[in-house]
Amino acid sequence: MRYSLHFILLFSLVSQLLPAQESSSFNPATTLWYSAPAQKWEEALPIGNGRIGAMVFGKNGEERIQLNEETYWTGGPYSTVVKNGAAVLPEIQQLVFAGKMLKAHNLFGRRLMGYPVEQQKYQSLANLHLFFPENGTMSEYKRWLDLQTGISGVSYRIGDVTYRREAFVSAPDQVMVLRITASDQKISFKANLRGVRNPAHSNYGTDYFTMDPNGQDGLMLKGRSSDYLGIDGQIRFEAQLKVVAEGGAVRTDDADLWVENAKSVTLYFSAATNFVNYHDVSADPHAKVEAVWKNLQGKTYPQIQAAALKDHQQYFQRSNLQLENTQQSFLPTDERMLSIQTAPDPSLAALCYHFGRYLLIASSRPGTQPANLQGIWNNDMNPAWDSKYTTNINTEMNYWPVETGNLSECIEPLTKMVKELVDQGTQVAREHYGCRGWVFHQNTDLWRVAAPMDGPTWGTFTTGGAWLCTHLWEHYLFTQDREYLREVYPLIQGSVQFFMDFLVETPDKKWLVTNPSTSPENFPASPGNQPYYDEVTGMILPGTTICYGSSIDMQILSDLFGYYTEAAAVLQVDADFAAKVAAARKRLPPPQIGKDGALQEWTEDWGQLEKAHRHYSHLYGLYPGKVISSWRTPNLVEPVKKVLEQRGDESSGWSRAWKMCLWARLYDGNRLEKIFKGYLKDQAYPQLFAKCFTPMQVDGSFGVAAGVVEALVQSHEGRIHLLPALPTAWASGRMEGVCARGGFQLDFSWQNGKLQELQVLSKAGLECRVLPGKGAFQVTQNGKKVKAQSLDDGSLSFATEKGKVYVVKPM
Repeated sequence: MRYSLHFILLFSLVSQLLPAQESSSFNPATTLWYSAPAQKWEEALPIGNGRIGAMVFGKNGEERIQLNEETYWTGGPYSTVVKNGAAVLPEIQQLVFAGKMLKAHNLFGRRLMGYPVEQQKYQSLANLHLFFPENGTMSEYKRWLDLQTGISGVSYRIGDVTYRREAFVSAPDQVMVLRITASDQKISFKANLRGVRNPAHSNYGTDYFTMDPNGQDGLMLKGRSSDYLGIDGQIRFEAQLKVVAEGGAVRTDDADLWVENAKSVTLYFSAATNFVNYHDVSADPHAKVEAVWKNLQGKTYPQIQAAALKDHQQYFQRSNLQLENTQQSFLPTDERMLSIQTAPDPSLAALCYHFGRYLLIASSRPGTQPANLQGIWNNDMNPAWDSKYTTNINTEMNYWPVETGNLSECIEPLTKMVKELVDQGTQVAREHYGCRGWVFHQNTDLWRVAAPMDGPTWGTFTTGGAWLCTHLWEHYLFTQDREYLREVYPLIQGSVQFFMDFLVETPDKKWLVTNPSTSPENFPASPGNQPYYDEVTGMILPGTTICYGSSIDMQILSDLFGYYTEAAAVLQVDADFAAKVAAARKRLPPPQIGKDGALQEWTEDWGQLEKAHRHYSHLYGLYPGKVISSWRTPNLVEPVKKVLEQRGDESSGWSRAWKMCLWARLYDGNRLEKIFKGYLKDQAYPQLFAKCFTPMQVDGSFGVAAGVVEALVQSHEGRIHLLPALPTAWASGRMEGVCARGGFQLDFSWQNGKLQELQVLSKAGLECRVLPGKGAFQVTQNGKKVKAQSLDDGSLSFATEKGKVYVVKPM
């Protein structure tokens, strides 16, 4: 579905002016709305342009907008590489093979951990407070986030006056914009732009800020980041607020700005830091902000809004999903999340799909940083898990919907991060492991450190970089962009080179395995594994996670080695090395089935110390990997289901999102929908941000969006499988602009669970293989029948030409 900018503006205006309880004029698949203000940060609505993020509360009396700038982190350029750690690697490996895991753990902790052991923190930048002298009882309250426009708004009445505000963050003009209007009333308020200190550091903190007027129509906030872990805080920032009022008066008084008796008011906020890249902090934040104001000169509010909408539209409007609306679909979003537990509301799944895409557009644009654990929205100076990049699932999950959701450009920040990780990753490979190539573990920060961190329990995950490389290959599969593949090929090859050096033979079966290894964050019931006091973390741990050849390691490397050999063939390079890699791949341990009939998480047949662990690491090969398949490896389907049943449908938000994707790959749409409803009930905040039990963590929002797509279309088996895991509740609908591997873009509709029509745009001119469902289908192009071959699995295969659209319909 394609919308004109004029239609979007009109649609948005109409939907905002009409109370949703009384009208179905808005699209419940693209609109979040509420009948009360946000009472806490976790209820506020997110807006962003990839660099600047804001959380809008929508309050009357005192409004608060919490603000972030993506490069405001503690510390500065630093390294965690430890010299000559590789000398003890053989001893650690011998201890692991001998089953002396705790001794291996301690030696790894002393000699191979990075230093500092922890990493830096993403920080909250500022809060904008507006104080309105409103008297009387509030009524007709509504606040909303229109995903089609990227505008968050609020409107309410006090007496006979309707107050209205709308906010968005412009990518073209690099400002957060807040527009304030009122009917039959002059607008007056006080504004205060406040910095944020780290309360945990109290008076001993090293962060600071100053709050000053900036002329008679603005405010200025300046500051620096905290020292942390012995690393000097080297980020300097500047934020400015500019106010443009129609009529009335604007003045500043110390750190306050006053607006009195204006007809309308527009506030512009911009911020910048001295960050250039992960090893350079020499920029001038003042000059950056002044360049923003210079660019804005002569532009009116309608012009700025139109440019922002056009820019947002070029991404958001590429794809559209519509599922059936019910009476519940028009309730406030928080009420919908409750009512879906007992009454049908298929459109809420479409809203979650669109919300995930919206978050990618708002937090991961070309030229920005990748989305971290909270996207770009962080309210805390000591956020959970430092709001870093956690790469034993979470960062990868952030990008699960990027290709299918027709947002390929949004992978650029992740690609750039992988390139930057090669710097310290190469040093870590050499100094910690005595290997060529590069390696990266389970966490990094703005400064792209790559060594093991947090402690051996977490730090022995050596395949974090290899997992990230999967996204580079997937981008090629979806786009068929050979120049991109040529660009990232050295990154993939460098990761492969590390593991070709690092893999060692098992003493018994002569398999090639990683050692040391871990299955992320899960403690195996291995012989002698018991609670102990860990000297690295200063914590009593349930045991150690150290092992050799964890299932996830082997599955990731099976994928990595496989697509590396494919990439070398496509580019016609390095045939000899690729042959060695292919031979090594055959020596990796295959998936193992334990005595209980479940897929093993470790090479050894161990249980786990935790009853229902949140990670599904050994199911990586089913999703997002390609080692396990309902179609190609049917013998592994029941062992996988055994794992899923053992651990249940609950757990954290991102864990539930992963389960949705796993059940989709098992073709069980109703189980997927059951988990989806449980996620909405227990592990999602009212604005659809995912929880990680309690803290907001954006990965689950992305993972749910990916899970919705996997229910409707899959393309990882070399064929486009339509409606592979369609829940009964989503019996009818239409999806447009979704992408499939092979360079295909799809529009399709279905009724009562059956495909009505499929349109395939071929972007690369490759052979197209489609599994449309039961029955006979025909393929046409521009009204003319196209020769299609029927294959044994029920799919149709037909040749395509680049740029042409092909129609598949029941006969």
